[in-house]
Amino acid sequence: MAMASTEYPFLSLMWTMLVFFCWIAWFWLLFLAFGDLYRRSDVSGWAKAGWTVLVIVLPLLGVLLYFGTQGRHLVERERAREAAARHRFDDYVRSVSTPDTTSAAQIAEARRLLEQGIIDDAEFQALKRKALAR
Repeated sequence: MAMASTEYPFLSLMWTMLVFFCWIAWFWLLFLAFGDLYRRSDVSGWAKAGWTVLVIVLPLLGVLLYFGTQGRHLVERERAREAAARHRFDDYVRSVSTPDTTSAAQIAEARRLLEQGIIDDAEFQALKRKALAR
């Protein structure tokens, strides 16, 4: 262990960690920029191609320019996408759930039919078992 500390001093280790952190942050910014760019429907295909070429040819300058010029409303666009996804999910849940089909409601409806004489006791018991089985 003593040999490793003399060959790779502490400041070099800290510099390596800083460079690695910046490298990870760079990729995070790159994915964030491309993700926002390609999810936008208000930008034409040519503009997307232009931004892509700029980011590939001049990576750091391209990403900084994108966030400087197009990133003003990045948070609002992300919140709008999340709200739309939440709304679609809520609509789906409402569409597959049917109100007033609980076991108690089914048994009450079967009881009403029994009292009106529309079904007999055997049919009532069958409907009750079916409702409780759900």
